[in-house]
Amino acid sequence: LWGLTGLLGSASVALGSMLWSQQKTESEPLKLVQVLFRHGARTPLKSIPDVLEAQWVPSLLEPPPHTHMNYVVTDLQGGPRPPSVVEDGYRKNILSGGSFPGQLTTMGMQQLYELGERLRKRYVEEKPFLSNTYIPTEVYVRSSNIVRTIESAKCLLAGLFQQKQTATVSILTTDAESEILYPNFHGCKLLKILSGHRWAELSTLPGIAADLQRIQSALGIAAHRHVDFVFIRDDMVARETHGLPCPPALTSWRNKVEQRAVDVMCHIYQPSKRENLQLCVGPLLHQLLDNMEKKLQGSSSASTRKLFLYSVHDTTLIPCLMALGLFDMRWPPYAADLTLELHQNRQTSEPFVKVTYLGQDQLIPGCSGVYCPLQEFKQALSGYTLTSDPYRHLQ
Repeated sequence: LWGLTGLLGSASVALGSMLWSQQKTESEPLKLVQVLFRHGARTPLKSIPDVLEAQWVPSLLEPPPHTHMNYVVTDLQGGPRPPSVVEDGYRKNILSGGSFPGQLTTMGMQQLYELGERLRKRYVEEKPFLSNTYIPTEVYVRSSNIVRTIESAKCLLAGLFQQKQTATVSILTTDAESEILYPNFHGCKLLKILSGHRWAELSTLPGIAADLQRIQSALGIAAHRHVDFVFIRDDMVARETHGLPCPPALTSWRNKVEQRAVDVMCHIYQPSKRENLQLCVGPLLHQLLDNMEKKLQGSSSASTRKLFLYSVHDTTLIPCLMALGLFDMRWPPYAADLTLELHQNRQTSEPFVKVTYLGQDQLIPGCSGVYCPLQEFKQALSGYTLTSDPYRHLQ
């Protein structure tokens, strides 16, 4: 059903939105852009046990000179960067070859630079919306407090502004307890309990459990080893992306691993159940809507802000796409972007929202068009948004 929804939405968009969008843009000037983007290619979070390990040598992580920007990482109030328990966990282990798990690679840095160039083409060159140079009052940069997302944000900015800046970039983060840029199993005890039950149930689901047993046997992974399809896919895709060898048995299982990893995420996030998605991304969705409202109200802090950048994860984009009714049963690739544009009719002042994913216009279920009236858009998300007070209560 989710795949069908995504396909139908894509087909509807393809049937004529391009010309219509051009006409619409003239009467609905752009007011605000918000981009949620996945970090670039990285080293795996773990290596598959009992399988020939790839060599993750430090030379794979060297920053290209054109991705450099002067930046500082702070907390949300501009103070020192908070501790990162997630990053500390990665640094306790070393992959074969000498690199840490979960680190942005040279290839990943280039991917985000190229995403920045694509945004530059759209919002600087084709549509003179953003300044040619990074100006802090125009751009808000928020990242999860993890090195790969912080570095991804920096590389995107380098591509977007071609390394031109009037000031040091501030990349804002927060502590693990209060993070809303990914499903916060660390800070939200209710989400941890609910998802814990769902993970435990995976071993009882006939198709997934049987396939996992077969792939463990094919790869020679000992039966007592704890692996799952998400974990296997992570190592497999990291190898493929960087041209590192994959065991032949894993290559032959590639499509099944992709399918089952998505099946696992659907089981964990339960897109048919409102509460799970609310706890996963409700506060983030509320933040996006709140940014739009403040822009329309012209509050002093929002009057000059034109771009909000959120450097996030695949585990952020999947539930966001589910809540929007756009998840197409495909894992978001490295550097995937979900962009929300706020437009306002020149004559009537009516606000509209346009959503793109991977650079393609999307038709949100419940919206009357690609340019979705803000009230329709809010209604479409009303079952999933969550303000901070109820979220804290649910924790």
